[in-house]
Amino acid sequence: MIVLNLTCNGGHCFEGWFASTAAFDEQIGQGRVNCPRCNSLQIERLPSGPHVVRGTPAITEVQPSINFEQMIALLERVAEQSEDVGDRFADEARRMHFEEAPARRIKGVATLTDTIELIEDGVAIIPLPLPDKKH
Repeated sequence: MIVLNLTCNGGHCFEGWFASTAAFDEQIGQGRVNCPRCNSLQIERLPSGPHVVRGTPAITEVQPSINFEQMIALLERVAEQSEDVGDRFADEARRMHFEEAPARRIKGVATLTDTIELIEDGVAIIPLPLPDKKH
């Protein structure tokens, strides 16, 4: 697996993960690589050395910088600073992605189907189940 730095004709930079450079070239030729921000199909590789991912590191190599309780506290702080859009989350995330609504931090609920569709559409979301403070 290689990680390539890419850019679109709109100037948006992003990473793409591919099995090989040949796989990247094939997908570009088929119009299957698009900018996650503007959906442009005019994608170019940036000049840089690709990163090669060779499997998952062993658990002993992972050195977390914060513990579980600190991670939960951080997630709760981010959630507190986000606008709660409730069950309109998928619609609002799409509107922001297509610049039909102002970009901002939002939180809410989405069905599994909506979540998968958002990710497949290139909408930048992070599904996070936060613990309920009541339980």
